[in-house]
Amino acid sequence: MTIRPITEGDWPAVHAIFDTVVTDGETYAYPADLTPEQARDLWVEQPPGLTVVLEQDGVVLGSAKMGPNRPAGGSHIGTASFMVSPAARGQGVGRRLGELVVDWHREQGYRGIQFNAVVESNTAAVRLWQALGFRVVGTVPGAFRSPTHGYVGLHVMFLDLTS
Repeated sequence: MTIRPITEGDWPAVHAIFDTVVTDGETYAYPADLTPEQARDLWVEQPPGLTVVLEQDGVVLGSAKMGPNRPAGGSHIGTASFMVSPAARGQGVGRRLGELVVDWHREQGYRGIQFNAVVESNTAAVRLWQALGFRVVGTVPGAFRSPTHGYVGLHVMFLDLTS
C-alpha cells in the first residue's frame, strides 16, 4: 500500500468512493446529489491542508483530507476526514490513513486533532480512532439521521499531540 498526495488523475477513482459513501448515508452529512466538481471542492484540500490517496497495485482504495480545523485562532488544532472503498474495508486502509494523518499533524506542529462529527453508529471508525489515541470529548444526541439507525449521536473526538 502506498499513500501519496492526490493528483487530478486520481479524482475519478476518489469520486467513485466519495459518491458511494455519501449515497450510503451512514457516515457523512453531505448531499447525495453533488456534482463531481462540487464533491471535489468539498474533498480536495488546498494548502495548508493536504488530501492523499492510498493505493495498492495502482488501485485507489481510500482517501483522507487533513488540515486546520478552524482558521486564525483555531488553526493550531487540525482535523481530518476519511473515506475507504467498500471493497477495501477491513484491510487496514483506514488505519494506515489514520496513522498518516496523526504523523502529518505532528510534523506540521499542530497541538491536537479534532474530529467534529464521528457518527456514533459508525462503531468501526470510533474503535479505530480510539485505538489511535483519540477520545470522545462530547456527543451531540440525535445530530445525525442514519437511514439504518434513525437519529444517532455525533461524537466530537480529540487527540492531544502535546504530550
